[in-house]
Amino acid sequence: MDELARTSRAYETDSDAFVDKYETESIAARFWDDVDPKFPGDRILDVGCGPGSDTAAFTDRGYDVVGIDLTRAFVERAHDTVDAPLVRGDMRTLPFTDSTFDGVWACASLLHVPRRDVPGTLREFRRVLDAPGALVATLKREGTDRHADDDRYFERYASDDVHALATDAGFADVTVEPSGDRWLQLTAKTDA
Repeated sequence: MDELARTSRAYETDSDAFVDKYETESIAARFWDDVDPKFPGDRILDVGCGPGSDTAAFTDRGYDVVGIDLTRAFVERAHDTVDAPLVRGDMRTLPFTDSTFDGVWACASLLHVPRRDVPGTLREFRRVLDAPGALVATLKREGTDRHADDDRYFERYASDDVHALATDAGFADVTVEPSGDRWLQLTAKTDA
């Protein structure tokens, strides 16, 4: 079983606890003044949408958003609480046609993908983005906590590594900035 499937299984095993944890706060809503200007249009893909708190935040603000998550329990819960299309799927092989979205929001989700699969995953994000389009992703910073208490997989990054991965995947105007003590925020664009 690969790391992403193992992580999804861990989320499924204790889904009620994770739903309670993740649906209580939307990161998109919490940092809206920073998030909103990054997207050039209204069509947003919320990758790793969990139980839908960020999907709901985008929807409530007029965005045309689709949520996708590998964890069945998260998608089922999001169906109960969010008025938006929701898909169960793997971010490494997105089930959408080319140039479908203006933005990809990957808040604390890409970090579950093993590094060997990240280049292809970023190319998938790039493929589904229209031009101009934007990717916003949050990742764990190198040297932070290890989550040894459960079976979820977390990849950690140095800023330069994230920058190189996004650039190699065909993104332009790549910026990687610290976000608090443990996080990095990647913002990248497609060519206009």
